[in-house]
Amino acid sequence: MLRKTLTIAAVAALLFAGPAAASAAEGDEPTNDPYTPTTPFEPTLTGSTVTGVCDNDAPYISVNIQLTDPNGIATSNVAHLVLSDSQGNTIDLLLGELDENGNLQTTILWPGATVDEEGNATGWPGWAEVNGELVQTTGNFAWTRGSISAMIQVNPELPVPLSYPPATPLCNAGPHGTTTTPAGSGGTSVTGSGLAQTGVSPALLPIGVGAGLLALVGTGQIVGRRLAKR
Repeated sequence: MLRKTLTIAAVAALLFAGPAAASAAEGDEPTNDPYTPTTPFEPTLTGSTVTGVCDNDAPYISVNIQLTDPNGIATSNVAHLVLSDSQGNTIDLLLGELDENGNLQTTILWPGATVDEEGNATGWPGWAEVNGELVQTTGNFAWTRGSISAMIQVNPELPVPLSYPPATPLCNAGPHGTTTTPAGSGGTSVTGSGLAQTGVSPALLPIGVGAGLLALVGTGQIVGRRLAKR
C-alpha cells in the first residue's frame, strides 16, 4: 500500500513539473516582481553655485543652478536662495523657474542694494539716506555683509558659500569715499575713486616728483665742483 502511494505522488510531481519546465524552455519572459523595491536616483543640485560680484559699484549675486533629476521625482522647478546668519536674520530670495533641462542662470541685486535706470549704484546694504546724505545703519540688510550662510532651495536643497563682494581698484560696492572691508579685518581700504589708500595723496605726487628732481640736480652740481677743484 505504501509503495502505491509513493508511486502516485511521484507521478503527480512529474505531471506538475512538466508544464513548468516546458514553459521555461520556451523562453517565456518572467513577470515583474511587485514585492521587489526599487531605489530611484534622488534629485541633486550638485554643481550649482552662487557668487557675490561687483558691477558699476553695485553688489550682485550671480546664480548658476543645475538640477539633476533622472527619474523626475523633484516636486518643484522654482528656485529660491535663502540667506541667514547666526543672529537669526534671514531672507528668502525668489530666483525663478528652472528650464526644461533643470538649469537656471540669473543675476540679482544684493539685498538692500539699489541702482538707477542706467545701472548706476544708488544704495547699498547697511546704508540709508538721511536728510539727503548716506549714513551707516544696522538696518537695510547690513547683516548680509557679514558672515552669512546661503542655501539654494528647489527640491532638493544645497548649501553654498557666499560673501559680499570685496572692494577692488576697479569696483567698490559701497558709497564713494567708503570701504567695503569690515572694520578690523586688516584688508586693504579702497575708496570709491578706485584708488587704494596708500597714505600719499595723488595731488601731492607731482610735488614729490619735482622735489626729487631738484635734489638730483643739486647733487650733480656739488659733485661737478669737487671734480673741477682737483
